[in-house]
Amino acid sequence: MAKIHKDMIISEIINVDRRLAMFLMQNGMHCFGCGSAQFESLEEACAVHGLGSDKVDELVLSMNSFLENNPE
Repeated sequence: MAKIHKDMIISEIINVDRRLAMFLMQNGMHCFGCGSAQFESLEEACAVHGLGSDKVDELVLSMNSFLENNPE
């Protein structure tokens, strides 16, 4: 099973599991559909959207927990 980390590019996260887009959208990040998704990391996207490092860590934990508990 793939693990999400804060240095992953947004498009890489979506490629792991498209359902992870809901975590981004719930936090105001709709960037998985724009060009930034091809080069911006989760940490960078959070910074651009005014979310602190604590939120990045929370997102990583939530996404990994979701993947563990909801296999495709």
